[in-house]
Amino acid sequence: MPVPVLFTIPNFITAGSGRAMMNIIERLDRDRFAPAVCVLRKGGSLDAEAERVATRFLEAPFTLEARPLASLAYRAWKAAQPFRRYRFALWHSFHYLDDYTEPLIARMAGARAWIYTKKNMGWRRSWYVRSLLARRVAAQNTDIMTRFLDRPALRGRGRLIPPSVDASQYSPEVPSRLQMRRKLAIGEDQVVVACVAQLVPVKGHPTLIRAAARHPGLHLWLAGSPLDQEYTRSLEALIRELNLQKRVHLLGGVADVPALLAEADVFALPTWAKWRIEGCPIALLEAMACAKACVATDVPGSRDVIVNGANGLLAQPGDVDSLAHALGLLASSQELRRSLGAAARRRVLENYTLDREVRQYEDLYSEIIS
Repeated sequence: MPVPVLFTIPNFITAGSGRAMMNIIERLDRDRFAPAVCVLRKGGSLDAEAERVATRFLEAPFTLEARPLASLAYRAWKAAQPFRRYRFALWHSFHYLDDYTEPLIARMAGARAWIYTKKNMGWRRSWYVRSLLARRVAAQNTDIMTRFLDRPALRGRGRLIPPSVDASQYSPEVPSRLQMRRKLAIGEDQVVVACVAQLVPVKGHPTLIRAAARHPGLHLWLAGSPLDQEYTRSLEALIRELNLQKRVHLLGGVADVPALLAEADVFALPTWAKWRIEGCPIALLEAMACAKACVATDVPGSRDVIVNGANGLLAQPGDVDSLAHALGLLASSQELRRSLGAAARRRVLENYTLDREVRQYEDLYSEIIS
């Protein structure tokens, strides 16, 4: 009989983590596992898909305010009651916050084990408590394993399971159906650097803009929703200050990322090290799967994916000189772009495919349940 597994996530309204979770659910062996989904609030873009592929799609509070601590146990018991009827043997949380009330609710609902996927580099006491209450923690990069989970009380709980991409959807065979170069009057002989990242400070766009300014003729596409309006205005001001209006293009959110990458020559991800919140950047893996020559900053997650000089280039975070040098190497050599791009796709096919990720999770579930 398949093991009933409950996947939890706050919502599918911001669907990045939700898409990653659904990729796993869709591919689970149904002879072994029966996946259900619970969100705190419905109304997201993946709701219909969750209704279709999951055994159940629930909307219910699976977390609580921790305080007052004196009443937490009772409140967790009450919150657990709606889940008890489903007899979920395992809970897998994709909640991105450091909440530690969910594992209490899971246990009181009758789950044999609760696990979570650690997707960012945040860490404070509540993360430690969350990890203590987890049977296993699926870490998305090696820094999480060594910096946070290699402690006496947590040692042995971590499993390195990096995220993955659909290498058939993200492929060098994708046609340039957006015709972005034609719309922006950019010649085929001009080098285009693409950056796919939400417009928020952690992504480090100013460093990339300043680095691009040092290479006349190079075009920069910044694709990402302006989630921080003040930050977006500061980027627009910097572009005007450097007189780059004709070379740096703010594209907003782009739905068809594979088609955008099809027209780019280089992909750049200039994450700012001070924040260090990248778990393992999906956008970088997507570009690598499309056989793009990539340059990223040397931060957790990115340094797991890119072997400097072998399948991409690493620059020092926040360092305009370092990033400009890497861009210059790639802009000046089509052969280097071609060889690094081919190696990047091989890296994805060998280590970051959806099938590989799903098998790792299935092995983890079986290990826990058995």
